[in-house]
Amino acid sequence: MRIGRLSSWLLLLAVPALALVALSCGGGEEEAAATPAAGETPAVTAPELSDGTLQVGSDIAYAPIEFYEEGTENAMGLDVDLAKAIAEELGVDVEFINTGFDGIISALQAERFDVIMSAMTVTEERQAEIDFVPYLLAGTGILVQAGNPDNVQGLEDLCGKTVAVQVGTIQVQQLEDQNELCDESIDISTFDLNPLAVEQLKLGRAAAVLADYPVAAYDASLSEGELEIAGAPFPPEPYGIGIRKESTELNAAVSAALQAIMDSGKYDQILADWGLEAGSIK
Repeated sequence: MRIGRLSSWLLLLAVPALALVALSCGGGEEEAAATPAAGETPAVTAPELSDGTLQVGSDIAYAPIEFYEEGTENAMGLDVDLAKAIAEELGVDVEFINTGFDGIISALQAERFDVIMSAMTVTEERQAEIDFVPYLLAGTGILVQAGNPDNVQGLEDLCGKTVAVQVGTIQVQQLEDQNELCDESIDISTFDLNPLAVEQLKLGRAAAVLADYPVAAYDASLSEGELEIAGAPFPPEPYGIGIRKESTELNAAVSAALQAIMDSGKYDQILADWGLEAGSIK
């Protein structure tokens, strides 16, 4: 199922693309010399790809970024389509490995797969553990019941209320940071999967759900008028493809493949297919 353009998100995603360049690899002279020119995919020498497959760790329950087609085990979504395009550029197959988000970085470090593509926001804490290749801008949205009965417009309006959120996400940290400012703390109720958090909201057991804005907007669009987005999305942050710090050749290959699909127009088409053109980092 596709979604339409998220027009209200567009105004908040006008972030200069140059601000993202420094996030991808750290950028010393030695790295720059090893990185192919824009649009030029290198001959793949990364040992992780010697088996002919790019293995991708992902928590496949975060529509429209990654999710299973209803009634099947077929993974679909923005990350799935982008990973397929990158793998095709690299001349390898792609395999998605469903992994709980809370432990996905440790699973990458344990070499259970090659990269992470799981709507993972780039943060300083995560950059201390792994490297990132940025590929999309996203922000946080607040999902509430239709009519916004608690008149929620921002994080400050959640003080004293129960908020449901997926464990391990940047939204948990945002709520914890807000609690430092609240007179009455937010009751943060965490769940392994975002759909479980949304169900709590539908049942009236939570006043709101915090999630990445594209995901919150998608959940609202599927709720048949039961849910809506409250207020404006938080300032955008980039999603990144997570790669082990020692996987320097793979990092260079994935970065070049991503640039190649940007140059060819495949990147734009995939974002358009999911109504997420406003998140382009080009």
